[in-house]
Amino acid sequence: MMNQNIRPAWPKLQEPSKWQETLDTVHLWSQIIGKIRLENTPWVNHSWHVTLYVSSRGLTTSLIPHPSGGFEIEFNFIDHRLEISTVNGSRVSFELKSLSVADFYHQTMDKLQELNITTTIYTKPVEIPDPITAFPDDTTHANYDAEPMHRFWLALTHIHRVFSRFRADFLGKVSPVHFFWGAFDLAVTRFSGRLAPKHPGGIPNCPDWVAEEGYSHELSSAGFWPGTGLGEPAFYAYAYPEPEGFRTEAIEPDAAFYHTELGEYILPYESVRSSSNPDETLLRFLKTTYQAAAVNGNWNQNALESRGGRPGAL
Repeated sequence: MMNQNIRPAWPKLQEPSKWQETLDTVHLWSQIIGKIRLENTPWVNHSWHVTLYVSSRGLTTSLIPHPSGGFEIEFNFIDHRLEISTVNGSRVSFELKSLSVADFYHQTMDKLQELNITTTIYTKPVEIPDPITAFPDDTTHANYDAEPMHRFWLALTHIHRVFSRFRADFLGKVSPVHFFWGAFDLAVTRFSGRLAPKHPGGIPNCPDWVAEEGYSHELSSAGFWPGTGLGEPAFYAYAYPEPEGFRTEAIEPDAAFYHTELGEYILPYESVRSSSNPDETLLRFLKTTYQAAAVNGNWNQNALESRGGRPGAL
């Protein structure tokens, strides 16, 4: 039996620049899989129906409803395979290696056809600023380095644990801990229950109505992403709309800072990993950034918060 008091160390992650080609390729692969879920799943507010989830082997769609009974697609970052399974017990897979986005797209669609699952998706990437070739024609992005991808997934398993613990202390509306393939980030979001001002949109290659609906209600959101554009993997936290006083609060730990250009608090992953207690270090960041949003935004904290999901246990 595993000793629950002994946890494996958080993995050291490379700077994005050292595995950018793999990161860009897998990001686009994940959009293909996410869009398959999108096309077959009923709409849920804030696009919660499109996300992927951290699993014991990688990232999964969870069960996708389908007239055939349902199917699931999983990135297995242990054995490095894409695996598709159906509720009737059929399974198909192919190796994750240095495949072009075009080859990945065609192999995925071919494997679905083997299972008698027919689906179509919008084949242009989203939330990526530069003009990108459609998935079936993209032979440029074709790199897969298994080691950094495995480490990134291992980091997600630790972060998922802490995010889940943080999520449990909220009785109000709160998102699942889920992975958005648009921006390639793991996130969890709390809501005040009040409507928010209309979001201005402007997300690259994404209709404005998506952001308008996603940010329709006041929120405090936190997440983790590889750090493309920042130069290192990092946690983030923001409020929408950002209340006055939010960006000048005393946020823990000391390594956290407000990034004016991004409009978010940032906490480098390495400062969490190398701390004496990474779980508690990250929890302090999640709690203090939420408090900055809730206090300055005048949220009804007595009605929204709990301890461990138990009403009246503040």
